[in-house]
Amino acid sequence: MSTALLRTADELHARVRHGRRAVVMTMGALHEGHATLIRSAREIAGPDGEVVVTVFVNPLQFGAGEDLDRYPRTLDADLKIAEQAGADAVFAPSAEEVYPGGQPQARVTAGPMGTLLEGASRPGHFDGVLTIVAKLLHLTRPDAALFGQKDAQQLAVIRRMVRDLNFGIEIVGVPTVREADGLALSSRNRYLSADERRTALTLSRALFAGRDRHAAQEALRARAREVPSTRARAEALSAIGESRAAADAHAVAKAVPNAAAAVRAAARTVLDEAVHYDPPLALDYLALVDPSDFTEIDDDFTGEAVLAVAARVGTTRLIDNIPLTFAAPGAAS
Repeated sequence: MSTALLRTADELHARVRHGRRAVVMTMGALHEGHATLIRSAREIAGPDGEVVVTVFVNPLQFGAGEDLDRYPRTLDADLKIAEQAGADAVFAPSAEEVYPGGQPQARVTAGPMGTLLEGASRPGHFDGVLTIVAKLLHLTRPDAALFGQKDAQQLAVIRRMVRDLNFGIEIVGVPTVREADGLALSSRNRYLSADERRTALTLSRALFAGRDRHAAQEALRARAREVPSTRARAEALSAIGESRAAADAHAVAKAVPNAAAAVRAAARTVLDEAVHYDPPLALDYLALVDPSDFTEIDDDFTGEAVLAVAARVGTTRLIDNIPLTFAAPGAAS
């Protein structure tokens, strides 16, 4: 069965529902990252459920001087990708359908988390995001809504809204999809020239450098736990070829609380080099944050974290992030 194109809320509400409904919200210009979201939605809805993809370029989340007017609009291609990925319907309303009285006076605000990082760079952005997400959740009435982890802060503020306002909808985060060279898939990648794309790869390379530093530190932490805190520790490590300078596992373990600073430093080294590229990378922010509120983590932080970066290459602004887990001292590796 072909994917239905729906233009109005009445058309959407007229559909007979069977099983669970899962929704994937997009601004169009679909790519493999969106297709992955749709396939994940299909799994959640099951063969008897329904997957709805929304396509709407929301003016509320664009600030002055941003790319609202030139944001790619490719509905015909979007329909094909949605159908191939398993969508039952694409809901692509007009601005007049979504905001019949013009831009709404009543809006959802993101609170303190909405003023940090992306919110600081794009004031009001997350208020616009939450307003349209809330409206589309009411219009589509899903059991579950899926969002990409690439927009980690967006995912966090949506989860907070749904929890704080008792929406009763499951919010599912889907891992970031990357191209073979590591660049995170984004509808804005099409703006990049060949030279700009090479510079843009710095974002993922910086994140991977931070991830690798983190992995090395966690490995040292695990080694410190495995060797007894006695003279036998140094002897045991020496026996497997470790240098004495690196053999003091106790010192290694005490250094691990500085892991957050070391992760930031590893990523920033890569980003600093890109300032001299042609074209150069203009860094907006690099942050290592707690995903529950997007505040910077301390050096003694334990638990889930997000290493996030935003930068501009030419006229294109890009974001990326990776999740990291900081183990507690003495925890299993």
